[in-house]
Amino acid sequence: MKQSEYIDTIKQGDCIELMSEMPEACVDLIITDPPFAIDFKATRHNYNRKGNRVLEGYNEIEGSDYLTFTLDWLSAATRTLKDSGSMYIFSGWNYLKDLLIAIDQCQLTTVNHLIWKYQFGVVTKRKYVTSHYHCLFLCKNDKKRKFYPYRRFNKDAKTENGGSAHYKDKEDVWEIKREYWQGAVKTPTKLPAELIEKILDYSSEKDDVVLDPFLGSGQVAVVSKMKGRHYIGFEIVPAYYEFARERLESGQYLIQKTEEEPVWDLFSEKV
Repeated sequence: MKQSEYIDTIKQGDCIELMSEMPEACVDLIITDPPFAIDFKATRHNYNRKGNRVLEGYNEIEGSDYLTFTLDWLSAATRTLKDSGSMYIFSGWNYLKDLLIAIDQCQLTTVNHLIWKYQFGVVTKRKYVTSHYHCLFLCKNDKKRKFYPYRRFNKDAKTENGGSAHYKDKEDVWEIKREYWQGAVKTPTKLPAELIEKILDYSSEKDDVVLDPFLGSGQVAVVSKMKGRHYIGFEIVPAYYEFARERLESGQYLIQKTEEEPVWDLFSEKV
């Protein structure tokens, strides 16, 4: 299929099959949050969200199948990525080793191993609380990949403490709060808009094509649209696909970063 058939669209189905139909080297940036193989209880223990407001159907992968699954989708995604492009993959720690093996087998270069530190995890009794995700920043050609170091802060910008703002922003531990969607249904997992926006700023420019093979709530596509990028998204769960499609078609979706902070409309002004 031609690239134009995918631009600014999302499709429901198996991302491995759908990516195999795409042209080679047609995507500038991939941002994705694949299943973690942790037997996630999407409707019961979902970070204190009410189960009846969480869309069902989360598609988990068996741990014994995780390496094969990761190799299959990552190979397909790598084929679609331009030499000048980048890929950001979010992962828990449980099967991180399988992701790292797959990255090597796909001959991708690891540019950074980022840590996303969020504000809360699941309460534990016999171990430490996990309150971070891994994010692997990858590329096919390290000499050709795009990166915009002063997109968010100019070279001389200072923090409140007088330090370098761009240096602080580019440290490899990102403390960004999870979003709280007040009064709305939601998918069980979702990357914060602030996190996606930061990646888009550093690794893409307007009119670039951004792919998310595991679209979920549609967050990557929504923020890409907001930032003037083209988007492509695939989602295997019908309920999630419909949820993402409605968000994109309506052009509005209210989110809230914390219970204390104001609500934002991603496509409009602060309300």
